[in-house]
Amino acid sequence: MRKDDVFEFFSRLAADNPHPETELEYVNDYTLLVAVVLSAQATDAGVNKATRALFRDVDTPAKMVALGEDGLKRHIKTIGLFNTKAKNVIALSEALIRDHGGQVPADRGALEQLPGVGRKTANVVMNTAFGAETFAVDTHIFRVGNRTKLAPGKTPLAVEKQLEKAVPQPFRLHAHHWLILHGRYTCKARTPECWRCVVADLCPYKPKTPAPKRAKPAPAH
Repeated sequence: MRKDDVFEFFSRLAADNPHPETELEYVNDYTLLVAVVLSAQATDAGVNKATRALFRDVDTPAKMVALGEDGLKRHIKTIGLFNTKAKNVIALSEALIRDHGGQVPADRGALEQLPGVGRKTANVVMNTAFGAETFAVDTHIFRVGNRTKLAPGKTPLAVEKQLEKAVPQPFRLHAHHWLILHGRYTCKARTPECWRCVVADLCPYKPKTPAPKRAKPAPAH
């Protein structure tokens, strides 16, 4: 995609959604980190349903360690891979207490050292909690980056590196959320809704999907 088209691409996404935010519910940096860890291979809606009651009472690493692995499992048993995730959340909580004074570090390298935290999770936390211009490449961003040719790449890291090169100011801070939401609700995996896409004319994807046909009204009797 040409540089002018990239600027126009993000200008339109920004106009359509001026203040994009994560759809994960959280109350502070720590609960954000936990929510993102739990969201791997799960939907944000499913995570939110499981964590609403949890985060009302458990909002610090110390409280999570006190709750314990079995207690956490009871809250998150509806989320995929909940056994492994519970183990990781307790371990990362212990690590935060031991190594970071109970605070979430504002450093991607330090975040990636925590149990259950990979580059994508670290990027989300850096962006949402600390305002870093990071690009967390999930399945939606990977698809949009390749389908639109905005940031083509064979791996999430390759797409991330392309986004770092391609995304201009003033869009870098929120680009990650615009792309996730665009992929989640418009540029869908199986049937992208090109007919209502605000950047369809900038996208080389073929064939463009047409608007669904309206049902014909029943004949009057």
